[in-house]
Amino acid sequence: MSHSRQIHLARRPRGIPVREDFAVVEVPLGDAAEGEVLVQGLVMSVDPYMRPRLDADQALETPLIGGGIGRIVQSRHRAYAVGDLVRHGSGFQERFCSDGRGLTKLSPDPELPLTVYMHALGGTGLTAYGGLLETGALKEGEQVFVSTAAGAVGSVAAQIAKIKQCYVVGSTGSDEKAAWLRDEVGLDAVINYKAEPLAESLAAATPRGIDVYFENVGGAHLDAALPRMNVRGRVPVCGTISSYNGSPQAVYGIFNLIYKRVRMEGFVATDFAPLNGAFMRDMTGWLKDGRVKYQETVLEGFERAPEGLIGLFEGRNTGKMLIRVAD
Repeated sequence: MSHSRQIHLARRPRGIPVREDFAVVEVPLGDAAEGEVLVQGLVMSVDPYMRPRLDADQALETPLIGGGIGRIVQSRHRAYAVGDLVRHGSGFQERFCSDGRGLTKLSPDPELPLTVYMHALGGTGLTAYGGLLETGALKEGEQVFVSTAAGAVGSVAAQIAKIKQCYVVGSTGSDEKAAWLRDEVGLDAVINYKAEPLAESLAAATPRGIDVYFENVGGAHLDAALPRMNVRGRVPVCGTISSYNGSPQAVYGIFNLIYKRVRMEGFVATDFAPLNGAFMRDMTGWLKDGRVKYQETVLEGFERAPEGLIGLFEGRNTGKMLIRVAD
């Protein structure tokens, strides 16, 4: 009998999670039974959506909800062979047995690093792609604003908008991230919302208004964007990270939705499953020809997963936050 480790929620967080809210737990792990595989985790994804789930959906003393990429190290399942790479949604586990449900084979492009399949070529990228092009109904040449534009989803959404010949404004929370968006990604305007007045800066940066606001933040960002929305504008809502830790910011400009006939709609990545083939083709090409750039923050070691999740809400990540479990 061998052992594995899991990341458990030890108690419900109050506000921004702290290290004591989590526990690294060692559990016994047997061999794969008939019809099962044994998976060694390689990379785990840390995402903002995990935070609100800690308040209710996430059971205590069970592996944190989440996904990653792993390698089959033992197989008694006819659909999988030892060495196969798989995506999984089996939570924060170092190694685990599976009957195959929730696993998807992965055949990565040898010219791209495996980690991109956890962001630009993973659920993060599909979220940006579908949220912008389907929910946001983006048209070429439109005026676009993306909040947290240096984040894993926001950066992809902003770059897709640039590929579609749009005028793109992004917001971020540091001068370093702003410089990357401006100088490397090529956004038309970038706002450091921690260093300059958001509403005034956004108004100055959007002289032709906003047709599509890709919403990741809520609160003051939404309040700044709504008066700038053009008639028949769209607000695809990917997230509202400003409210995830129990301190929501007031939004006073909701009436703009009425008078400007703005459509505001939420979505999740699974909505876009029918787009996956087109997404994989487009995004692979954009990454390989350099039209989509990315940044990663990779923490080495399974036990650092709580640190990664906490770091998301303290601004310690640049781009996608990942945990490397094994090579």
